[in-house]
Amino acid sequence: MQNAKTNRRTVLALAAGATLALGAKGSSVFAQASGFAGKMGPFKAHREPVRPPEISFQDADGRTLGLGDFRGRVVVLNYWATWCAPCVEEMPSLDRLQAQMGKAGVAVLAISVDRGGMRQVAPFFAANTLANLPVYLDPSGASMRAFAVRGLPTTIVIDPDGFERGRLEGAAAWDSPAAERLLRQYLSKNRI
Repeated sequence: MQNAKTNRRTVLALAAGATLALGAKGSSVFAQASGFAGKMGPFKAHREPVRPPEISFQDADGRTLGLGDFRGRVVVLNYWATWCAPCVEEMPSLDRLQAQMGKAGVAVLAISVDRGGMRQVAPFFAANTLANLPVYLDPSGASMRAFAVRGLPTTIVIDPDGFERGRLEGAAAWDSPAAERLLRQYLSKNRI
């Protein structure tokens, strides 16, 4: 009788472990199946949508905005700075992404965390001919900390219902066909 109980517990423990392993693997399988990756690794999709923190940031005119101002669109929330070499490399692809998918319902929010704010960002935009991206600023870095961003650049994808669906750390080609496929699945009514 004792052996039967021990065997049953062992089988249940093994089954639970296998379920957890498959669940964790399923998340990374989706991330890899999206086919979208940056220089540091693949886009990491969450298994379940995550409610993002309440954040605020400013536009070029000093108006305060939040994620709620973009509800109904897929938000590509990117944290960057002018002194960050991978960010500088990535910004033109984000500018092209806004041009390519803005009318389809994608809003690219490239939020600069430069402490100099507009004084640093405006010349950078002009020198790099970034014509499609609006300027967004958070010189205090408070919104970046609220999202627990570990480094720059980091890009967070938020669905039209306002939920975080995943993120990618490091520079990536956001204007690539793989990125477009990833974002279109969040635009569709049958979101994963």
